[in-house]
Amino acid sequence: MNGKIVAFRGSFRTKYGNHLIVMVDGVTSREKAVKLEGKNVEWKNPEGKKKVVISGYVSKAHGGKGCVRVVFEKGLPGQSLGTEVKII
Repeated sequence: MNGKIVAFRGSFRTKYGNHLIVMVDGVTSREKAVKLEGKNVEWKNPEGKKKVVISGYVSKAHGGKGCVRVVFEKGLPGQSLGTEVKII
């Protein structure tokens, strides 16, 4: 199952670099998003010579339209916004 990184979690002043909001393909309601809690997520660097893979997990649903909150083991760069993640 694939998803797309939409935003970092945080407020106006505070951003959490390892908490991201992900929109999952085919998930359009909160009830479906809750079923994804606890699944593993991988982000692969789409460009560059180094093959970087950062893993995380789905912590909880975010909002009512099927987005989820993902906690990664370390922070992702700003260039990761709009890129694909793989939900295992």
